[in-house]
Amino acid sequence: MPTTSHAGSSSSSRRSRSMALTSSSSHKKTLPPNGLPDHHRRSFSSARFMGLTGERTVKRLRLSKAITAPETTSIYEACRRMAAKKVDALLVTDSRSLLCGILTDKDIATKVIARELDFESTPVAKVMTRNPVFVLADTLAVEALQKMVQGKFRHLPVVEHGQVIALLDIEKCLYDAIARMERAAEKGKAIAAAVEGVERHWGSSVSGSNTFVESLRERMFRPSLSTILSENPKVVTVSPSDTVVAATKKMLEGHTSSAVATVDNKPVGILTSNDILMRVIAQDLRPELILVEKVMTQNPECATLDTPILNALHNMHDGKYLHLPVVDKEGAIVAIVDVLHITHAAVTTVGNTAGIDNEAASSMMQKFCNDNKNKKYI
Repeated sequence: MPTTSHAGSSSSSRRSRSMALTSSSSHKKTLPPNGLPDHHRRSFSSARFMGLTGERTVKRLRLSKAITAPETTSIYEACRRMAAKKVDALLVTDSRSLLCGILTDKDIATKVIARELDFESTPVAKVMTRNPVFVLADTLAVEALQKMVQGKFRHLPVVEHGQVIALLDIEKCLYDAIARMERAAEKGKAIAAAVEGVERHWGSSVSGSNTFVESLRERMFRPSLSTILSENPKVVTVSPSDTVVAATKKMLEGHTSSAVATVDNKPVGILTSNDILMRVIAQDLRPELILVEKVMTQNPECATLDTPILNALHNMHDGKYLHLPVVDKEGAIVAIVDVLHITHAAVTTVGNTAGIDNEAASSMMQKFCNDNKNKKYI
């Protein structure tokens, strides 16, 4: 197998260059800012399907066999195969049947349609991403998730015994991202409850302790989408009357795989690269003629700036969508977060809060002791 180029590959990647490939071929809603509906409040931190460490390996996920195509296959034929299997990525093989690339719906939208290439005469080799990074089957799902987040790609070929056995989509790892955030949340709640319990026991209110508890809560289990958005977030917007080609050109310019259709700056639909693959190309429609409003998802579910990251993850997992428009109090579009963005936030949040436990709690308890050491209690 050729050396991978998505991101830095591991030593196992370098040792496996010659591996062979196994053949296989609405209603608009806004997420609540506080908590989930009761029927959605189910814990993802169950030990079910997890190993002794409490986390699943990649091979324990419900993987699907990857579909493949030779690098000489036309883009049109590749799209037809992807649409038939209802997948958004395809692995590409060279003349020796070895993995040499990957073609995704984003490649089709931004490298083919936006540049107005001919579908039937252009081979996939011209637009595919070459030498994709892969992951071993016994890798922890969370580690695979981190690799995708760091490399900013949604798909990873899965390798076992020297062969590519499946293609992992980041959507399969959302369960594990949610589980990690929920475990961090429970840990934060326990620490906060312990601090409050000490205060109640001693009948004292330590200066600054309430601030500490609130900070702990916010950082560990109530971070909202507003905490992960830049000051001037980029969002690609289009008119429902724009053509699909015009929309993909804006997506290419904005380095994104989605565009929000707006009227008076309020979202009325969303067009994603998957919509373009399944609703335009697979239906033999002409992207230079078809309008966005004919193929977009109407009235997509939206979040607010106050929506907790964990809520957003839950809803993306349950709703099986990868892009989430964010609106302000007036319902105007202010941003759009995709599955990579929000998963990165989840991973970062857990990482950032890991160090708060001992240091911050010890500091606060030391302050408690210092403030109360001269007091007498009956």
